[in-house]
Amino acid sequence: MKLSTKGRYGVRAMFDLALHQGDGPIPLRSIAERQDISEHYLEQLIAVLRKAGIVNSVRGAHGGYLLAKEPQDITIGNIIRALEGPIAPADCVSDEVKGECGNSPDCVVKMIWKKVKDSIDEVLDSITLEDLRQEAINAQQTGHRHGYMYHI
Repeated sequence: MKLSTKGRYGVRAMFDLALHQGDGPIPLRSIAERQDISEHYLEQLIAVLRKAGIVNSVRGAHGGYLLAKEPQDITIGNIIRALEGPIAPADCVSDEVKGECGNSPDCVVKMIWKKVKDSIDEVLDSITLEDLRQEAINAQQTGHRHGYMYHI
């Protein structure tokens, strides 16, 4: 299972908004430049996130985008699901698929897909934009690019 660029770029854009929380509305152009994302593509992503109630837009000369909630109230799972849809390795464990597949009563591997889905949900829903923001601040203060130090 692999996330598309929608999910990956959407998380980066939302992270950028979290980093600049309190600076007022952030123009899309600024996010696109800092995150090295096409402004046109970013417009499409932000429209979906706005419709999902995760970002707000402000019109006008000093307009731009703001988080609709506090960074600690937006999980990576919220962003990914808004952009990618349900997170499931198989349709039989998707939250959006109603009913059972024909093999469901005797399916031995459904348990595996359910555990994989639950594990992914748990990880994505346990990380907030505030967690990412704090990680970036800590990395900047310690001089580590990603906040992690590896020794080989």
